Amino acid sequence: MATLSASPIVMASFSISSAKLPLTTSQNLFSKFGPFKNPLTNQTLKLSTTSGFAKRSISCTSQADASDSRSSKVQELNVYEINERDRGSPAYLRLSQKTVNSLGDLVPFTNKVYTGDLKKRAGITAGVCVLIKHEPEKKGDRYEAIYNFYFGDYGHIAVQGPYLTYEDTYLAVTGGSGIFEGVYGQVKLNQIIFPFKLFYTFYLKGIPDLPAELLGEPVAPSAAREPIAAAKACEDGATISNFTN
Repeated sequence: MATLSASPIVMASFSISSAKLPLTTSQNLFSKFGPFKNPLTNQTLKLSTTSGFAKRSISCTSQADASDSRSSKVQELNVYEINERDRGSPAYLRLSQKTVNSLGDLVPFTNKVYTGDLKKRAGITAGVCVLIKHEPEKKGDRYEAIYNFYFGDYGHIAVQGPYLTYEDTYLAVTGGSGIFEGVYGQVKLNQIIFPFKLFYTFYLKGIPDLPAELLGEPVAPSAAREPIAAAKACEDGATISNFTN
């Protein structure tokens, strides 16, 4: 059976039929049907035939132009983390089964948290550190830490990053709950006495203004600094709202 193929005449026919109508032809088509009216406003609609076809105006809004709903304002929050040796923390788990600190060892921990002015008990920390490298020449260790700061009814802040026992580090703020929902930023960890006393400076973004009772004038960190007696005893007026214990 012979194979059918498009002849030059057929191909030319297709080419001509798909060509744009000349300007005069399109104008004649529009004039044939007369003016168009908007049924809602009864106004005559004008059709432009400059290019031979009716024009449509399209407005596009880029998502990149939309403002980020999360605030970029940086809010500073200072807290003390203090191990008062009454919580069985930290627990050192030698998963490496070696006699010296080695890769893979785990250190679960939980300590008490006080406001930066040391006048109120704020809550606790809770988390785990994984030993990454033992550094005897620096008389310390490098851990990868994942932990949370709990602030009673206010919610919590989650952090993750390097925890060095011999120098200050910065960790990422990865989220939170309550008034800290949607938070991001970073936190500076200041080792005062490892692992018993630490001072943190949070640089928080993406949340409403923090409550005043969390923002007392911070006390400069030093080994001698201690919370006031009322805060240690969790007396009324010396804790934040429903603090985490």
